[in-house]
Amino acid sequence: MIKRHLLLAAFLAAVASQAALADEPAACRRVWFSDPGWTDITSTTSLASVVLKGLGYQPSSQILSVAVTFESLKNGDIDVFLGNWMPGQQAMLEEYRAKGVELIRPNLTEAKVTLAVNRAAFEGGVKSFADLAAHADRFGRKIYSIEPGSSANKHLSTIIETNDFGLGGWELVESSEQGMLAQVDRAIRRGEWVVFLGWAPHPMNVRYQIDYLAGGDKYFGPNYGGATVQTLTRPNLAKECPNLGRFLQQLAFSVGMENEMMDLILNEGQDGETAARNWLKQHPDVLSPWLDGVTTMDGEPGLAAVKASL
Repeated sequence: MIKRHLLLAAFLAAVASQAALADEPAACRRVWFSDPGWTDITSTTSLASVVLKGLGYQPSSQILSVAVTFESLKNGDIDVFLGNWMPGQQAMLEEYRAKGVELIRPNLTEAKVTLAVNRAAFEGGVKSFADLAAHADRFGRKIYSIEPGSSANKHLSTIIETNDFGLGGWELVESSEQGMLAQVDRAIRRGEWVVFLGWAPHPMNVRYQIDYLAGGDKYFGPNYGGATVQTLTRPNLAKECPNLGRFLQQLAFSVGMENEMMDLILNEGQDGETAARNWLKQHPDVLSPWLDGVTTMDGEPGLAAVKASL
């Protein structure tokens, strides 16, 4: 009899927990993501959005720079950012956590970001940041990178402004991820040398023969800019929307997963949502840990609803 009472109590507690998670204000239904225009974050944001649609939420994303993203999170104009690359964004994270932006969890480990060169430059002797200046003419004294306002560009600007590694007078060419990689592609096809911001996960590591430069630890961290990517939210999101908060607390990715997603987008020409749906159909096993204890907006089991929506 005692055992039956204990089982009944456990069951009722679970039901109450599910009900509490599903008891969210209508305002929680609309979820705004920020996407800096990086294909890795487009991939993770698309995966999260497809799952949330299956749960009855209405996710949307906006293309915003990292600097604008942090300000928008603080102001509550954006709800979720899946692209907090650390330690590169450490200074901004500390500043905005003090203003209420919340760190939910790391969503990716074993990432990296630092300067890279094409194989011709690497084999020509450029193996570290310190080797660049001696070959300035071969690179046209240009470093290609992503959009203005990124933490990586701030580091690169500091290197140029302080003449670190003898790179004073070099030009930092800021562009979109696609624009930067178009320049890398042109240089490789022409047999020219190129130095640019590289990172993993990204199909660039498979599509091109590239090598990461040593020596940038002061700016990008050890292990060739070894990084962790984290999930951030606006203030009090998880408290106000506990079901959504639970999903975000369980949402995690892998380098292999993101490489496959980015390949679908960049090389197969699929938009983010199409790529996410196709990938999830082929890998439904990832849904169980993401949706453990998560319900639809109507309080129904989340896992079954999302699988049905796919």
